[in-house]
Amino acid sequence: MTTHDQGTEEYFRNTKVHCFLCPRNPDVGKSIIQGFQTATMFTHHQKTIVVDSEMPGGESQKRRIKDFHQPNFTGSSIRKGGPREPWHDIHCKLEGPVAWDVLYNFEQRWKKQVGERFLISIGKLEEITVHPLKNTFSNDESWNVQLFRSIDNGAAFGFPEKPLDATQMGLVSGKNNVIDRSIQDAYIHAIRRAKNFIYIENQYFLGSSFGWKSKDIKDEDINALHLIPKELSLKIVSKIESGERFTVYIVVPMWPEGIPESASVQAILDWQRRTMEMMYTDISEALQRRGSNEHPKDYLTFFCLGNRQMEKDGEYKPPETPEPDTDYKRAQQARRFMIYVHSKMMIVDDEYIIIGSANINQRSMDGSRDSEIAMGAFQPEHLATTDPARGQIYAFRLSLWFEHLRVPDNSFLHPESLECVRRVNQIAEKHWELYSSDTLHQDLPGHLLRYPVEVSKTGHLTALPGFEHFPDTKARIFGNKSEYLPPILTT
Repeated sequence: MTTHDQGTEEYFRNTKVHCFLCPRNPDVGKSIIQGFQTATMFTHHQKTIVVDSEMPGGESQKRRIKDFHQPNFTGSSIRKGGPREPWHDIHCKLEGPVAWDVLYNFEQRWKKQVGERFLISIGKLEEITVHPLKNTFSNDESWNVQLFRSIDNGAAFGFPEKPLDATQMGLVSGKNNVIDRSIQDAYIHAIRRAKNFIYIENQYFLGSSFGWKSKDIKDEDINALHLIPKELSLKIVSKIESGERFTVYIVVPMWPEGIPESASVQAILDWQRRTMEMMYTDISEALQRRGSNEHPKDYLTFFCLGNRQMEKDGEYKPPETPEPDTDYKRAQQARRFMIYVHSKMMIVDDEYIIIGSANINQRSMDGSRDSEIAMGAFQPEHLATTDPARGQIYAFRLSLWFEHLRVPDNSFLHPESLECVRRVNQIAEKHWELYSSDTLHQDLPGHLLRYPVEVSKTGHLTALPGFEHFPDTKARIFGNKSEYLPPILTT
């Protein structure tokens, strides 16, 4: 994977910017083979920027610490007509005590890779910055924010002033190792507490392989064991059994980053299909036991994002064209591109939100593969009531939905309702028809598309009629079983 890290390091040489490469180091105590696997296969995947800023009101000469969480940047080939595809991403700004937690996280990693060099000493920090009081924020609405990490040095989330031992931190210990799965735990606890609905955007969605019902592979050999997909389907099942409404909306990219026909992308799509089918089967069986005639998609729906536009007078004409008979060329001719979903976010009941670097796959949720960081937040004043939450998380979800759907609808105020999920599905299906059509008569009115699979009432997945492959590609939507790539690379 070309990340140009060495080029970045060289660019900043002999400047005031100190740049050091940061691989995913093997944990102390691993065997040579385990250490080699971790160092070569997995990455330091956290994404944070920590800065100081002026104090509100300008009354103090001291500075405060803030953090920008999960920023991402992407390049483009403008001479050939623009980017490979637009990207959709989410990040957040953290202020108050949690921003210091992110600073400590950075310092721990820096010391592990570089040592004490170039770090601002604690004494100097005390001179130039102000430690925030608990629950002191830049606006009047109080927030409860907690930081979660999946890292390789045994530290946990929360960063209390007095360090806790591993049993207090809830870590999972292996032989001579400490594994931090606090991000996975945060997702699971939030799912279990959910009352009405869950909205997810993530770059990947695969896991809970212990629940797959494959006939062509041994599911136990895949080792994509994290619990999030199964927890979601079991949550829906529990609501069906109690006669309550509950809806899960999941937005993923059409295909993961990479060449869609490649073996690795096709393998990931294969794992994703097995994950989706497991969840829909769980829901279908629960509906059958209940004697309900509802469809599994009334409770769980997958979406992707795309854009398609008519040619405009005076629009930019690139001096070069993509290579013939390529996905890029076909997409330009059809004037459509998927919008690549790079977000890693979950909203629960408009009360709780998780944003971070962790994907919903084994690499991110395992605790001993990629190193990750995430924050979870809720607004306490919106919890002590039986009324639906109507705070900033609610407003953020509605803004995301308007960005994707481009229409307001009163049903969006109650995402758990049958009216809402069917309305969203109806809009997404219309968008897919326009996106995938052979002709183009108007700009795509919105960006949310149905994920191009058909779900039967029994939970079985089939290809949409006429769509075994993604538009403009030769890549199978359901992927292909890899015959030679080890699952550890693709889960």
